[in-house]
Amino acid sequence: MKLLFIAVAAMFLVQNRPAKLFIIGDSTVRNSNETYWGWGSILQEFLDSAKVKVDNQAMAGRSTRTFRKEGRWKKVLDELQAGDYVMIQFGHNEGSKPDTTRQGYRGVLRGIGKDSLVLTWPNKEKEVVYSYGEYLRRFVKEAKAKGAIPIILSMIPRNKWTAAGKIERADLDFGKWAKEIASEQQVDFIDLNELTASYYDMIGPNAVKRLYFPGDHTHTNYAGARYNAYSVLQGIEKLQNSLSQSVMSYEQK
Repeated sequence: MKLLFIAVAAMFLVQNRPAKLFIIGDSTVRNSNETYWGWGSILQEFLDSAKVKVDNQAMAGRSTRTFRKEGRWKKVLDELQAGDYVMIQFGHNEGSKPDTTRQGYRGVLRGIGKDSLVLTWPNKEKEVVYSYGEYLRRFVKEAKAKGAIPIILSMIPRNKWTAAGKIERADLDFGKWAKEIASEQQVDFIDLNELTASYYDMIGPNAVKRLYFPGDHTHTNYAGARYNAYSVLQGIEKLQNSLSQSVMSYEQK
């Protein structure tokens, strides 16, 4: 009887705990540098902690490939429970050609295909490298298998402007591929790239420049990370799930 009581009590605690929101990604989501900031480190401020707890597992410098290769995804997967959320935002570190050089260590195959490339490292260890879309596909499928709810986000834009005076979008490559995988796997998608880029277009280059570390077009300071967090919150509010009910008031300033 005592063991039954303990089991029922444990089940009650699990069922009534706040959902966890795991976030995986790169330095634009989480950065350990005191000057650079990622939006994932700020998001909890605007979410009701009685309903959801943010667990930001993103790591600077990682791509979809290296996040898995280094065992970081397994750590998240081991902790995932039914009803938890997983936000997935990559794209900044995937651009190099995948090979065994230092530059190619993070690279992936372009697109969303299921093709692969076998690399042989100097220690004779073999590594199978997949496309950006296939890595996203695997994150989603494995999270779903645990009963969790994946949400794919397109990467935040860099502070790079076109000749027409608009922020460069990722809608022809990584942003496009992220959206395609979300559609294919029937999971929610937040177009963080477009939400933030539209805001940048509105405030203009001089104002946007102040949101980034001097001389850096990728890494935001605290103010820049807050703007990116606002974009994420706008996306969350449009979702038809309980996560949208956890958003508290926020304001762009």
